[in-house]
Amino acid sequence: MAEAAARRWAAALVLLVLLTGTVELISGGGGSGGRRLLAGLRAGSTAAASGTRRWLRDSSWPATAAAAAAASRGDDGDGDEASSAAMTVPGAVDDPEEVVSQVHMSIRNSTARRKLGYLSCGTGNPIDDCWRCDPDWHKNRQRLADCGIGFGRNAIGGRDGKIYVVTDPSDDDAVNPKKGTLRYAVIRDEPLWIVFKRDMVITLKQELIMNSFKTIDGRGANVHIANGACITIQYVTNVIIHGLHIHDCRPTGNAMVRSSPSHYGWRTMADGDAVSIFGASHIWVDHCSLSNCADGLIDAIMGSTAITVSNNYFTHHNEVMLLGHSDSYVKDKAMQVTIAFNHFGEGLIQRMPRCRHGYFHVVNNDYTHWEMYAIGGSAEPTINSQGNRYLAPTNPFAKEVTKRVETAQTIWKGWNWRSEGDLLLNGAFFTPSGAGASASYSRASSLGAKSSSMVGTITSGAGALSCRGGSAC
Repeated sequence: MAEAAARRWAAALVLLVLLTGTVELISGGGGSGGRRLLAGLRAGSTAAASGTRRWLRDSSWPATAAAAAAASRGDDGDGDEASSAAMTVPGAVDDPEEVVSQVHMSIRNSTARRKLGYLSCGTGNPIDDCWRCDPDWHKNRQRLADCGIGFGRNAIGGRDGKIYVVTDPSDDDAVNPKKGTLRYAVIRDEPLWIVFKRDMVITLKQELIMNSFKTIDGRGANVHIANGACITIQYVTNVIIHGLHIHDCRPTGNAMVRSSPSHYGWRTMADGDAVSIFGASHIWVDHCSLSNCADGLIDAIMGSTAITVSNNYFTHHNEVMLLGHSDSYVKDKAMQVTIAFNHFGEGLIQRMPRCRHGYFHVVNNDYTHWEMYAIGGSAEPTINSQGNRYLAPTNPFAKEVTKRVETAQTIWKGWNWRSEGDLLLNGAFFTPSGAGASASYSRASSLGAKSSSMVGTITSGAGALSCRGGSAC
């Protein structure tokens, strides 16, 4: 009864916002820890009943509010219609295996160039080889936008805009940010390629709410976003985050925050994710180090898709990466994420990633630490693990790479979880299912990724962020 009442209240509040158009509200949700609750719904509500964690960015977006009302019911109405809608999410591709093949081709090409030895500066990492071999990369920073791979390969960020230089690390006013600050840049309507004048530590007072077509490029400086709020990518598109140290993110909120030059609104308490991706598409997070935040390091929920997470260094965290809002939120069937060339390092426990619905290509990553499991999921996600190195912990009860979360084997045995060319060390084992466990898997899988024996070389640059001057580093 309490849950049903809470759902009715959530739906009523959506309608109230549409009618008044005066306030931006953010409710609790099952996707990213579910700890954002409207004060008026705290008593008797649950994460599932309160619906989406952030259900309205701008009261002028009725489609957003309608989606939120559906989420507050715990489903999307008719199941067949929801499934059809899931596959028409902008940014999602009809054939994810084709994108996987493109990733393999780019890896093969970089590997071939690397074999040329002294004739090439190539590392075998197609992203880095795309720009680092140019000694004058700093004169054409926007070229990085053409170096993406995987599902987020079309994220152009601020490629077609001007260079904006952050000169001021302060964040004194989240509603009227000063020119020269990071917040002033990310909320602009026009495309911008954002760089930093010098090394700096930015402690955000409130969430850094990104606008579309923005790149935050930390190359050439040692930039930390730490000890405060962190990055929110919500209902926008084409964002690139490169070369930042993001750590010690904390819950903030119950404050007004600007999200564009023409809009600001009330934000309730944030979970404390390092990077929160919510209803967004064409997102690329590359060469960042992320650690020790209050909730997730990277969480992508509520219909987000066309995402690449690459060359990052993850350490000292419990729930590392959540991809998918809830088991009942079927629009996440269109979620497509590439996780490539990352190093999952010391002090990690679980969720590298934890997936729902969708298609997830996990390729050429180095897993050197987990305490519970590495890759988990529920609600029938497709997991395509290729050319990774999995080093199991010493705990004899934590050797399994995979975990089906709260799901009976009779159900998950049909899920397509597959492993190809993975290096399993210290007793690590990957439990395949569906097509991955069948004799026809070789036909279902794409061409082989780079050998897992190369992973240490590929990921050695993850987290090495401060390319300076004209050095190709």
